[in-house]
Amino acid sequence: MSFVSPEYDVVVVGGGHGGIEAALATARVGLHTLLITQTIDSIGRMSCNPSIGGIAKGNIVREIDALGGEMAHLIDKTMIQYRMLNKSRGPAVQAPRSQADKIAYSALARKTIEDQENLDTLQDTVIDLITEHGTGKNKDRLVCKGIITDRGRKVPAKAVILATGTFMEGRIFIGEYDAPCGRLGEGAALGLGKSLRKIGFTVARLKTGTPPRILRSSVDFSRLTIQHGDTEIIPFSYDTISVDRPNVPCWLVYTNSETHRIIRENMHRSPLFSGKIEGIGPRYCPSIEDKVRRFPQRERHQLFVEPEGLSTQEIYLNGFSSSLPEEVQDAFLRTLPGFEKAVVTRPGYAVEYDFIDPVQLFPSLETKLVAGLFAAGQINGTSGYEEAAGQGLVAGINAGLYCKANGGDYEPFVLSRSDAYIGVLIDDLVTLGTKEPYRMFTARAEYRLMLRHDTCDERLTEKGWKVGLKSDAQMNAVRAKKEKKAEIMEWLKKHPAKAKAVFSPQTDEAEDAVFKPLSQLVANPGYAPDMWEAALIDYKYEHYITKQNHRVEKMRKMETTKIAADFDYGKVVGLSAESRQKLETVRPQTLGQAGRISGIRQSDIMLLMVYLK
Repeated sequence: MSFVSPEYDVVVVGGGHGGIEAALATARVGLHTLLITQTIDSIGRMSCNPSIGGIAKGNIVREIDALGGEMAHLIDKTMIQYRMLNKSRGPAVQAPRSQADKIAYSALARKTIEDQENLDTLQDTVIDLITEHGTGKNKDRLVCKGIITDRGRKVPAKAVILATGTFMEGRIFIGEYDAPCGRLGEGAALGLGKSLRKIGFTVARLKTGTPPRILRSSVDFSRLTIQHGDTEIIPFSYDTISVDRPNVPCWLVYTNSETHRIIRENMHRSPLFSGKIEGIGPRYCPSIEDKVRRFPQRERHQLFVEPEGLSTQEIYLNGFSSSLPEEVQDAFLRTLPGFEKAVVTRPGYAVEYDFIDPVQLFPSLETKLVAGLFAAGQINGTSGYEEAAGQGLVAGINAGLYCKANGGDYEPFVLSRSDAYIGVLIDDLVTLGTKEPYRMFTARAEYRLMLRHDTCDERLTEKGWKVGLKSDAQMNAVRAKKEKKAEIMEWLKKHPAKAKAVFSPQTDEAEDAVFKPLSQLVANPGYAPDMWEAALIDYKYEHYITKQNHRVEKMRKMETTKIAADFDYGKVVGLSAESRQKLETVRPQTLGQAGRISGIRQSDIMLLMVYLK
C-alpha cells in the first residue's frame, strides 16, 4: 500500500546544481518545497571537473548571482584557485574561472539546502509522475499533480521540476564492463525515463565521460609545468566583498606518441566504438581516445592537472576522459612525464543517460505536454554545472509563478538573448533542440558585448528583485552603481582629451601579452577602481553598444509579436511544407523565436508576419 505524503507546492527531483538552484528559488519565495535525491550526501557533488566558471560559463555564474541564485556564493567560499580567462583578448570574451575544493563545495551546498526555510529533503528515487487530464486552457494537456517514488511513496505537489542529471536510466561503461549507474558507485534512477516515454515525450540518449583520478603523492610534479592562479580575485558574487582563500597551483602535462600508440592499439575495446554506447557525446569535450582517433596528425594533447581539494590527495586530469578498460588506462597514463608511478584512485568512465528533446519545452522550461512539469539541466541536453544551475533557477522561478497562479494563466519569467547568456542557452535549446550535449560559448551570443561578466548585476538584478529573490538593499546598490557609472560617462565626455587613451592599442608584443585594463591608460580622478574600469569599457565601445542596442530593439519588436499556442499554420497561404512542419513541431511563442528555428526560410517568416498582422 502506497504512503501518501502531505502536499508540497513544489517537488524538485535531483540534488545536483540545477536542482539546488530550483529548490532554493521556490523556497525563498515562500513555497513549501521538497528536494528529492537518491543520496543526500551527494547534494552539490561535482561529478566531473572540480571547477566553476570558464568562457561564457563564468558569465552565467554571475548572472545566476544577479538574479538571486546561490552558485556564486558557493564558489566564493570554497575556491582554491582563481583565474580570469582570455586576458589577452577584449572584455566581451573574458570570464572568471575557479578551481573548487569539491568536498567543501558539496558540504556547503548541502548545508545551504538544509538551512533554508520552507525546504525539506527526502532520500528516494522518483520513478513516475502523478498526472490528470487538464481542463480549461489545459484541456489538451496533462497536468502534473506530484510524483511516485521507488518505495511507493506518493507526494502530491502543485508543480514538479525534473533535474535528474546523468542519473535517469544512467549506465556507466569502462571497457567491457557496464552497470546501471549515474555516477561511479551511485545507482541509476530507473523507471522515470520509461514513464516519460509512456506519457508521450520524445526521449533519447546522450553520453558524457570523466577522466581517472590520481593519487597526488604518486606524481613527480617536478616534471610538470606549474600554472599559478591570479593574485587579484574578482568574486563571482556581487555580495562578496573579497575572497580570502588558499591559492594552490595547477599543472600542465602533454600526451606523447607512446600514449597515442597504446590508445590506438586498444581502440576496439572502447565502448564508444564497439557499439555498446548509442548516445552522442560532447563535441567540445571528447574523450582522449576520440581525440586520438579524430586528430591523428596531432603529436600531443595538452592536459590540465587540477587538485580536487585541500583535504584530499586526489587530482583530476582535465582533458583525459576515457572509457577504455582500466588496465589500458593505467598503461597510457604512465606514459605521461611525471606519471610513471601514478596510482589510480578512480578510473575514467563514460556514462550514458536519458534526456528529453528540449523543443518539447516552453522558454519558461515548462513542458508542453504536461502543465506544471518543468525540466532543468542535463535532462534538457546540456552539459556543465553552470548551464544546469542557470536553467534550474529559471525553472524554479517559473514553477513558483505557476504555483502562485494556481495553475492558471501566469506571465512566465523569460530571459531574452540580449538579457543574458542564460537567455541564449534556453532559447537555443527550446528553439533548435540539440543532438549532442550542449555547451555554452561566447560565440553563441550575438549580443556578447552587452553580456560581459561585469554587467550582470546591471542587467538582471531588477528582474530578480521583481520575482522576490533580491532584496531592496541589493536593488538600491545596483541603482547607485548605474548612477555612478552615468556620472563617470559624463566626466569622460566632458574630458575627451584625457579619455582618448582608451582607444590606444592595448596588447603588448610579448608572447605572454595581456589585454591591459583601461584604467592603466587613463588617470582615475577618484572613482572606485572597478567602477572606473567598467565605465571606461562602456565609453570605449559606446558606438558598438549603441549599434547593438538598435539591433536588439528591432528584434524586440519581433519578440513582442505573439503566436497563439494553437495557431493553425495550415491557414498561411504559400507557407512551405518544410517550414510548416518545423513550426508545428516547435510551436514558437513569438515571431522572433520562429525566425530562429533552423531551416525556416525568411520568406516564410515574412508570410507569417503579414498573416499575424
